Amino acid sequence: MRNTRALAAAGAAVAVLGVAAPAAVADGGRVPNPSNIVALPSVIARGGQLTITVDGCPNGGHATSNAFERTNLTPVSGGNDAGGGGNDAGRGGIDAGRGGIDAGRGGNDTARGIATIHQDARPGSYDITVHCSGRSLTRPAAFTVIGGVRGGIGGSSATGATPTDMAIGGSLVAAAVVGSGVFWMRRRAEKRI
Repeated sequence: MRNTRALAAAGAAVAVLGVAAPAAVADGGRVPNPSNIVALPSVIARGGQLTITVDGCPNGGHATSNAFERTNLTPVSGGNDAGGGGNDAGRGGIDAGRGGIDAGRGGNDTARGIATIHQDARPGSYDITVHCSGRSLTRPAAFTVIGGVRGGIGGSSATGATPTDMAIGGSLVAAAVVGSGVFWMRRRAEKRI
């Protein structure tokens, strides 16, 4: 029983060091490399604004996609992400170790930009390619474009009720009127007896 516990503790220690050591070594003399492309919201309507965030892009750069024009990425100030490590630490586990590394970098390797989706973009998934410090990274299916929304007339309605919709609605109303009439006539007949 003691051997099993000792073996489990040793395995856990090796796993933690195996995850933390490469990140610490890579941070020492690293060359900026774009990574972790995040597009929010992940599902967006045509004409909407998409926020693109990229790690490993300390000097900024640009992002491209078939759904929007070339968008500049500007470095995020160090104060915003330096505190972000603390938020990850609250989640516990591996993120807690990562929080210290992120806080040490000062958060100045993150870049962000806002892209406007083309009004004529076809619905579907789109890739984003980021170019930073002479390096490129593509994230396939980074976001999905959906059809535009017409506000004020019930959300995503494109043309209103079709003739088929009107026929179905009319027949339901007629059935309700006939059913109510029959019910009323039967109740009236029961009161007479």
